[in-house]
Amino acid sequence: MHIRIGTRSSRLAVWQAEYIQTLLQKEGLTSELVLIETKGDLVLDRSLAKIGSKGVFTQELEDQLRAGTIDIAVHSAKDLPSSLPSDLHLIAFTEREPASDVLVSRNKSLSLGGGEAFRIGTSSTRRVAMLRHYCPHITTVDMRGNLQTRLRKLDEGQCDALLLAYAGVHRMGYDDLIVERLPVAEFTPAVGQGSIAIEASIPSLDTHVSKTIIRLVNHEPTAACLRAERAFLARLEGGCSIPSFALAQWTDEKTISLTGGLVSLDGNQLLRETFVGASEEAPLLGHSLAEAILARGGDELLLQIREQI
Repeated sequence: MHIRIGTRSSRLAVWQAEYIQTLLQKEGLTSELVLIETKGDLVLDRSLAKIGSKGVFTQELEDQLRAGTIDIAVHSAKDLPSSLPSDLHLIAFTEREPASDVLVSRNKSLSLGGGEAFRIGTSSTRRVAMLRHYCPHITTVDMRGNLQTRLRKLDEGQCDALLLAYAGVHRMGYDDLIVERLPVAEFTPAVGQGSIAIEASIPSLDTHVSKTIIRLVNHEPTAACLRAERAFLARLEGGCSIPSFALAQWTDEKTISLTGGLVSLDGNQLLRETFVGASEEAPLLGHSLAEAILARGGDELLLQIREQI
């Protein structure tokens, strides 16, 4: 059983694909990596909103799934669009790393709570909006590129710190550069942050192979949480350019606590709700949370956001 694994070519993406390889090897499955450049990797002089955020990091991998040149595609779960084409399916999610954002800098004295004005590099509309809401003294610098590129720009003095997902920083071995972990109760992360997703074309992938991959890779508590988060995102029709956020936490075998919401681009308006529900009804939980946010004015806020981006 030989699996062709499609992945982006950044060091972090390759690390994630190699991690999937190690999980598959537990039962003797051989595999190879197929490196694929996406629009999001190639176009770095414009924001994600300007180049069209839907599928910006996934479209080319999905094209290869359909063509049959790869068997599965490995993604950072947070990069996935809110909905997938009907011929493609997410078959597994790895156990989630801590989902928090972290402040990364060479300057160990920096802190968002210290009141000191400094520059943070980020390309995330969610992080920019959250910073404007909680830390108006902070200046943001638009900064795209892979982790190593952003660290180079940090060292060049283009910013004083970076705001990144803990998972990527940890996977690349840069924990010593973390100067602060942001509380998820305030800086609630993007949908899917911290997990790796496996996408496949069904029924192109043999049923036995698919079941084997699911058994070796999928972490059901994480998968249930992401089903709730992704249902929330799908109802909002959100994407990388929409400053939405959601984090589901597995409380026990029967219950999920889901917190999510929206923040305006200027940071002045933030809507957040927490719903608790049965884990087997995770999609319904996400949908219900989204409806509550929309009813509180989220529908008008979404219109404003889309007019501005």
